[in-house]
Parts: sequence; structure tokens; C-alpha cells
Amino acid sequence: MLRSLTFLVSLLIALPVWAAEVRVLPGAGTLANAIAGAAPGDVLVLAAGQFAGPVTIDRPLTITGPDDAVIDGMGQGTVITINASDVHITGLTITGSGLDSQNLDAGIKILKKADRALIEGNRLLGNLHGIDVHGGRDAVVRNNTIEGTQTPRMNDRGNGIYVWNAPGTLIEGNKIRWGRDGIFSNTSRKGVYRNNLFRDLRFAVHYMYTNDSEISGNVSIGNHLGYAIMFSNKVVIKDNLSLSDISHGVMLNYANNADVSGNLVRGGADRCTFIYNAHKNLIYDNRFEGCTIGIHFTAGSERNILTGNAFIGNRTQVKYVGTRDIEWSFEGRGNYWSDHPGFDLGGDGIADSAFRPNDLMDHILWSQPAAALLTGAPAVQLIRWAQSSFPATLPGGVVDSTPLMAAPMVTVPPEYTAMEAEVVARRKESDPDDFDIDDLTSH
Repeated sequence: MLRSLTFLVSLLIALPVWAAEVRVLPGAGTLANAIAGAAPGDVLVLAAGQFAGPVTIDRPLTITGPDDAVIDGMGQGTVITINASDVHITGLTITGSGLDSQNLDAGIKILKKADRALIEGNRLLGNLHGIDVHGGRDAVVRNNTIEGTQTPRMNDRGNGIYVWNAPGTLIEGNKIRWGRDGIFSNTSRKGVYRNNLFRDLRFAVHYMYTNDSEISGNVSIGNHLGYAIMFSNKVVIKDNLSLSDISHGVMLNYANNADVSGNLVRGGADRCTFIYNAHKNLIYDNRFEGCTIGIHFTAGSERNILTGNAFIGNRTQVKYVGTRDIEWSFEGRGNYWSDHPGFDLGGDGIADSAFRPNDLMDHILWSQPAAALLTGAPAVQLIRWAQSSFPATLPGGVVDSTPLMAAPMVTVPPEYTAMEAEVVARRKESDPDDFDIDDLTSH
């Protein structure tokens, strides 16, 4: 209530002294006529009922109403096109966009030079793309519910929010479900995407060529992949949750100088984290739990720092194939490993012995999967014992010289735990959608 009152007061202060509040009744053409007849700064208050789209807003206006005021595009292109700065759309239901992916049909489209748009508290249902921020600067997309299409092929669906070349975009507090990607950010910069909930999508957040930006406090539940950062620099990825996502929790693919901290990835992913040709990233205080692979580290990634992370109950904690040692501790602080039988006689929280998550047999199994049949053979066990007793015989790989004795904790609110349980139960009843993981690094 206080937030709404504050917004109303600030809106009234910002309006020109001649701005009017105009009531608009439902019907064919009533909204388009009201926009055409409005003065800059007017507030159009829609009554409950159906309003025909598509419409274009070509002057600074506020359009608001109850959520049973429905603007329906009737399957014709984009429902609302914003082609002016300082447009606010709040509290409405927007549905019925076209399904033309070439034209990026959407519930709401914010064009270039349509700066400072505010899209808040709306329901966008069944559109190809929910909101397309297509060039407008400093847009705010806040507290909307966006539910996309559910056509059988996930790649044929649109994105919840598509950001293209739109610096300064703030996306926060939205609930996004179905469709293709929750947020797809392409060729943009200086955005903040925080505190959003993503469910039943391909990627929760998908970055391509998006720099100097932040992804924080988001929750990804039951998606194919949580947070995919590709061909992007200087991205902060912090305090996000990836719960029972299918393939990856966090991916860094040609991503450099990222700050990855305080994230939790747990429950069933093939890889909690995949680092592919990514350099000079700081990865700390994250918790990677219950995945097939904790971190898959490959393709010559160099000069990354990993410290303070927890690797708990992953079938393979680290997959790294290399001929030289890579140190995973920093300034005397390593990581926590649930399978490290270490002691802390000094009581400083640091294990007394170094830890290597992989041995020679791991390298052989990665390159020759058929060798898995020999895993229990006495000769294999002898090799593993010899390497644990004589570390000089180990191949190159990850070394943690100062492992931690306690894991960092990340709290999951009960409502998200309940949603995660629903995903797990649903998967027990049916197989997940087909998804070709080999396509991920080629996008």
C-alpha cells in the first residue's frame, strides 16, 4: 500500500500541470481513440472488460487499470507498441499477440528512443514474447506475471523478456513461466536483472554479448538450464538459486572477468557449473550440491580463481582434463569437499592436507568410457591406492592446497523448496522434454 501511494505521489509530481485522468470504457477502438486524443502526460484509466489491440503509444502516457481490464491483440502482431519516452503501463492483463518470430511479436514492445518506460504489475499471458525491450534505454520491468506459450517444441516459443541493445534495463520481481527463455539479453549492457522467479523454461537467464551487468537474487526451478552467460564480460552473478534444473545450474561460455558468488545449485543437474573457454573469473562462496558433475572445467580456461565454494555429494566433484596442476585456493582459503577425509588439528578451519578431486583413473574413464567396466577390479583399486599414498604419481589436475572444513550455507525459502519438490515428483512420472546439450556452446 505504501509503495503504491509513493508511486502515485511521484507520478503526480512528474505530470505536467495540464495532465488529465481519462476514464476509458471497453469496446472496439476505444483504447486506440483514447490514445489518439490524449495529451502528453495524461493518465488513461481502463475499466474492467475487453479492449481491442494492437495499439501504439506515441506520446508520454500512463495506462493503468485493474487486472480484469484486458487488452487483447487478437493474434495480430504486437499487442502494445511503445514509441515514445516516459510511458507507464501498470496493472493490466495483456494477451493475444501474434506468433511471428521474425517480427518478434510480443505483449509489449519498447522501441528505440522510447526511454524510461515503466512496465509494472501487469499480467502478460499467452503471448509469443512477453515483453520486448527493443532499444529503449533505462526501462523498468517490475513485478509482472508472464506466462508464455506451451507449444510442443520449446525452441519455437518466445522469451518471457527479450532485451536487445537496451542499456540500463532493470528487470526485477517478475514471475516468468513457460515459453523459451525467461530473460534473453542480447547485445546490451549495464542491466540489472534481480529477484525474478523462473519456471518450466529452456534457460532462466540467457546472456549473449551482454556486458557490465548484474544477475542477482533470482530463482530458477525445474528449467533445462539456470544461468547461461555466453560471450559476455564483467557480469556479476550473485545470490541466485538453481533448484533441480536439468542440464546446468551456471554456465560460463566465453565469459570473462565475471564475479560469481553466493549461488546455490542443487538437485539433479548434469553439471552444477560448466566453465568453457572462460578466463579471469572470480568464483567464490557458492554451493554446488547433488549434481552428476560439480564443475566441468574445459577448453583452456585460464586465470580463474575458485575459493570458498562447497562441493557436496556430486557424483564427480570436478571434471578437468589437463597435464598441469591448477590451484583452487586463494590467499590460504580453499574450498569445501564432502569427500575429503581431512582433519583440522590446528583448529583454524583449514584441513591439514591438500585435496585432489581426480586421479589417473578419472582421466582414463573420461577419455575411454568403456573402461568403467573395470572400476571395481583389484588392479584399478591398487592404482588409486598408490596415487593417494604417493601424490607425485598423480597426473595434472585440480589441487586444493587449503581445503575448508565447513561448507558455506545458502538458505532456500520454504515456498521454493515446495516448488522444487513438485518438479521432482513430476519428473518421476514422466521423462523431461528432449534437449540437445551439444547445442549449448554453439548459440
